Amino acid sequence: MTGTAGRTPETDEPPDRTHRQILVLLSGLLLGMFLAALDQTVVSTAMRTIADQLEGQTAQAGVTTAYLVTSTITTPLYGKLSDQYGRKPFYVFAIAIFIVGSMLCGLATNIYELAAYRAVQGIGAGGLLSLAFAIVGDLVPPRERGRYQGWFIAVFGLSSVLGPIVGGTLAGQSTLLGIDGWRWIFYLNVPLGLLALTVVLRHLSLPRKRSSARIDFLGAGLLTSAVVPVLLLAEKGRDVGWGSALSLGLLVLSVASLVSFVAWERRMGETAILPLRVFSSSVFSITSVTALLVGAGMFGGIVVLPLYLQIVRGASPTAAGLQLIPFMVGILITSMVSGRVMSRTGRYKVLPTIGTSFMFTALLLMSTLDVDTPLWQAMLFMVVMGAGLGLSMQTLVISVQNALPARDMGIATSSVSFFRSLGGTLGAAVALAILFGSLAGNIQDRARAAGLPADVVDRFSSATALDDSSIIPNLPDAIERAVRDGFADSMSTVFLVFAMLLVPAFVLTLLVKEIPLRAKGGLASAHADAKTEEALSATRSETAVL
Repeated sequence: MTGTAGRTPETDEPPDRTHRQILVLLSGLLLGMFLAALDQTVVSTAMRTIADQLEGQTAQAGVTTAYLVTSTITTPLYGKLSDQYGRKPFYVFAIAIFIVGSMLCGLATNIYELAAYRAVQGIGAGGLLSLAFAIVGDLVPPRERGRYQGWFIAVFGLSSVLGPIVGGTLAGQSTLLGIDGWRWIFYLNVPLGLLALTVVLRHLSLPRKRSSARIDFLGAGLLTSAVVPVLLLAEKGRDVGWGSALSLGLLVLSVASLVSFVAWERRMGETAILPLRVFSSSVFSITSVTALLVGAGMFGGIVVLPLYLQIVRGASPTAAGLQLIPFMVGILITSMVSGRVMSRTGRYKVLPTIGTSFMFTALLLMSTLDVDTPLWQAMLFMVVMGAGLGLSMQTLVISVQNALPARDMGIATSSVSFFRSLGGTLGAAVALAILFGSLAGNIQDRARAAGLPADVVDRFSSATALDDSSIIPNLPDAIERAVRDGFADSMSTVFLVFAMLLVPAFVLTLLVKEIPLRAKGGLASAHADAKTEEALSATRSETAVL
């Protein structure tokens, strides 16, 4: 494309596709999304059981963070490379590496191996979700995207509902066909992934692209070295000391890498992994920060909710999965509604504003949860939280896709996904750090208030006890109550902290400029832009000759 370094434009105008043809093309994307979305909810619900069996309850943050780090870091790289070379090859690669990572996770023998293999899995996940929405942006005009968004959200909702149930059921099995039940959570991805790969290869047809532009590997490396130290600090800061030499060293490395990243991206210009010109769009800048805060609030809640149901309320993994269904129902309903509103009215700004207010309200209400809270009340709070997410998530993506030029579809989509994932990664790490950092003290306070002897207090608030929460139901009643109350107190703190993050997110949604939704899909718009640029170039050449 003229005006884009190293890109060769398509010579044929992208054909208009019927509704039926688009649905056929979307089938492969829906399977890929189902693969990634199911994995997130399956593992989240089963994490307590997995951590208990691998004797690493307090180290489970590493498993969550490893997956989120790699999926976050690779997201912008997928977006940029797919803009240059086409989306299908990278989508196929993402599925394949996800399958490999899943097999390795099933073979893990300790919590640290599992974290490493989840990192491999995350490399594939980084492309599955972001590229799916970029491809939809290529095919469907922003105003009509709501018609098809419903299919994606239906799949997301289905996987979100099935995930906790399947995860809880498999984690609740000691063995299945001679293999630990929880390992089937990862092995399940293999046949599902192979099916997705087959459908994508056969039915996903997109234009091929050629590019001689450099791949910004150094930019990706600098971005990684800017983000990872912050995540490590969030997870390990309480253990090594927030003011320790290691903590300060990580902070310095992160800042230095960020400064170097910005300087390098300015030098790379259009070939940068994240071209700095996109930040000149106020919609992009404001929405990116909003996505980061929404991601943090979302993962802060998702990580803690299953632990509340299982540890505080004593639910089995399977029961906890079923009890999370209201959360998923809230997402599904409001996502479908938001898609229809955008399709019929062309308006979208009000949706994330309402969504962030719902999320704030839900997290504030969740901060009141304790051992004696009726289950129906907790489930009602989950519906409100899910409703807020359903109104916010994809609306933010569409607003940025609509604001940036069509040639930046991959960058637009992956950037919002990157900032949301970054927020989620930080949110998960910080949530678990707050939870386990305050837990021992809260258990001790509860035990003292119950009049338990000092030696008992110290013994059952130790790190060893916290690493295996399966011992809690076997404790004497008074001690068990103190431990559950201590967990509830720590979780309340987590919910309250993340509720406060939604306040600036709400304010930012009010500042976003609403741009009328385009009537053409990304491929058609890019083709039209290329024709216009060619005509202008021809006119300039003729003028120069005259």
